[in-house]
Amino acid sequence: MPFDAKPVDMPLPAILYTIFLCALFGGNTVAIKISLSGMGPFTNAGLRFAVAGAAIIVWAAATGRPFRLKKGQAGHILATSMIFTAQLALFYLGMARTNASRGALMSNLVPFFVLILAHFVIPGDRFTVRKCLGILLGFGGVAFLFSDQAGISADLRTGDLIILGAVVLWSVNSVYVKRIIHRFETFHLVLYPMVFAVPIFLAAGGVADGPMTLPPAGDVLAAMAYQALVTASYGFLAWNTLLRKYGAVAMHSFIFVMPPVGVALGAWMLDEPVTPRMLIALAMITAGILVVHVRPKKPAPVLTAGP
Repeated sequence: MPFDAKPVDMPLPAILYTIFLCALFGGNTVAIKISLSGMGPFTNAGLRFAVAGAAIIVWAAATGRPFRLKKGQAGHILATSMIFTAQLALFYLGMARTNASRGALMSNLVPFFVLILAHFVIPGDRFTVRKCLGILLGFGGVAFLFSDQAGISADLRTGDLIILGAVVLWSVNSVYVKRIIHRFETFHLVLYPMVFAVPIFLAAGGVADGPMTLPPAGDVLAAMAYQALVTASYGFLAWNTLLRKYGAVAMHSFIFVMPPVGVALGAWMLDEPVTPRMLIALAMITAGILVVHVRPKKPAPVLTAGP
């Protein structure tokens, strides 16, 4: 969801709506986990972004957005599309092995990786005491989660590590998009990577995904609709509408909502265990996000479309 804008004060209705959107994004790992119970990871990703891409195309056409790329933009689109495809492939493969709640915690490392990468590649975006403290809290929380040996299977750990790889690629893509965003229509940088990825995911699904039950169960279809229509299309449109009006600084002050929502929904809907160690990790990651993003002096890192 890339966009950077000058921040302005947000009224209470906009604040509440932003919290609502962040809660929707926080539930995405649970929706992915449910849909993976009825279809393979590549097929899941391919169908999700096919539906989301179609919805964004309809929106863009209805609102008169230009689809044509300008000279020199195709190379950037290709680069971000390749990263996006690899990122989502890893994320869905990882989610097939780990819990939704652990996936939600790992996903929220993105802002911290972005801060580190931005320090080296974006002029003027340097470490501060606030950023360093937030990074230490965030990574410390995940390190604490990984240090838990009791009751953690090798498969679960493998899933966590695969998601960590996806998070690194997501962060690289976010920083890359931040450098080129001013050259593009905002929706181009979300739509065209989806268009690029869908045939690759569906082809990979036909080769690597196991047999699926047809027609899919109702909960699987509902979870797919949530991923495609609620987060990947409606969420994108609503988030970017607010970003245009209120700016990245104001909007990203609320992303701390995402990790606790993901953990809570994983426990409630999937009966996933919530251990004391996980709660401590959750508190550290959430605190790190708050330290970095509540009233920062400079615009927060942009987030690109992702899990």
